[in-house]
Amino acid sequence: MWAPHPRPSPQGERGEQPSELIPLPQAPRPEGRGEPRATGGCLCGAVRYEVRGGLRPVVACHCTQCRRMTGHFLAATAAREGDLAITRGSTLKWYSASAHARRGFCGDCGSTLFWHGTDRAYVAIAAGSIDGATGLKLVQHIYTADKGDYYELDDGIAQSAQGLPPICRDWS
Repeated sequence: MWAPHPRPSPQGERGEQPSELIPLPQAPRPEGRGEPRATGGCLCGAVRYEVRGGLRPVVACHCTQCRRMTGHFLAATAAREGDLAITRGSTLKWYSASAHARRGFCGDCGSTLFWHGTDRAYVAIAAGSIDGATGLKLVQHIYTADKGDYYELDDGIAQSAQGLPPICRDWS
């Protein structure tokens, strides 16, 4: 049965050890929902997921946490909670980086895969973890006040010194 993953619980503060790691439930392919919009996974293949529904345009997050988690910045699309299912995930781990969000990654290869905010009805998905062409476009840079000093943002794409204002575009 198709089952969305549980919402993260607001716990922990920055700098704490990881809170209880709660994996997304494994989900078989749902009947009658058609083919997945996208599939993807980690570098070693131990974590796989599929999305059955729209994907948000790509947003590049330059916050300190994303830079530390990825080594640069996080380029992420997103899926509504009910549209994302983990099809293989025994090594999927969750780290509560703050009281407001948790980050999903493969415990074997370390691939960054997800970001899930406690007050969000969607899960951000690392755009580079999606299989094949996505048809998605980068539409905004966020938390640019925290970006590294070793690169410039001169691509003409909208920027926000803080977080993400609502994107008024259809999810594809």
